[in-house]
Amino acid sequence: MTKKRGLGRGLSALLDEPATDLGPRPTLAAPRSVGAVAELPIAEIEPNPFQPRTTFNNEALVELATSIRNLGVIQPVTVRRVAPDRYQLISGERRFRAAQAAGLTQIPAYIRVANDEAMLEMALVENIQREDLDAIEVAISFKRLTDEVGLTQEQLSEKVGKDRTTVTNYLRLLKLPAEIQLGIRQRQISMGHARALITIADPARQLELYRRIVESQLSVRQVEELARHMPSRHPRPSNPTAPRTRTDIGHQLGERLGSKVVVKQDNIGKGRIEIAFTSEEDLQRLVSRLA
Repeated sequence: MTKKRGLGRGLSALLDEPATDLGPRPTLAAPRSVGAVAELPIAEIEPNPFQPRTTFNNEALVELATSIRNLGVIQPVTVRRVAPDRYQLISGERRFRAAQAAGLTQIPAYIRVANDEAMLEMALVENIQREDLDAIEVAISFKRLTDEVGLTQEQLSEKVGKDRTTVTNYLRLLKLPAEIQLGIRQRQISMGHARALITIADPARQLELYRRIVESQLSVRQVEELARHMPSRHPRPSNPTAPRTRTDIGHQLGERLGSKVVVKQDNIGKGRIEIAFTSEEDLQRLVSRLA
């Protein structure tokens, strides 16, 4: 099955801005204009404060630095201008770090305009496409796009070029115990193992099976088979009639439907349920799901 790839329409739209002159720079031969590529002093560029990647492979950085030392920076980084002589990275931090390590004083850069929210979205979407990210880094990026940028799972799916089921599976990883999340980050278990563990309701049983995977090097198929024989649903509360908050109910319905759900209720018990949709296609999907 061919893997669906691409930056998504959201990122390309954000970067498709008209050229806007930021004023002449007499100290450089080429003008620094929004929408153009310019050679910028590395000393004037600061790292992206919204960088979702938390770890960089030192060996890979050394290899990239060697390549840059011999061939130069082939693909420009992307920056935004924050002051007359200051820029922030939007994407390309590996290239930026490797260029520093190679001893370069300048680096080619696309100059863009972006507010903080747009910059966060650009950085997250751009980084999600990188194959060297671990599944938890991807999941955290997805979570930030929904929480901080306000994207629905449908919009997120379109922007990152992945189907909504894949997005949902990544987000569910963040509900696993911290020990298992660390194991995913250290690549002790695969995404397939993690998906099987998610189907187990009891965190203690999840941890028990996770440790068996690591110790016995169980295959994904073996883990799926073992998970089938463990409870797949959360245990019923001791008091089935105990009330839950409307927010909890909305979150539970939202997870099942893959859309934002708001439950509203007045003081006498009457209310309504609001289900958000983003397009006619999304509406038809919801109708099918509810049917």
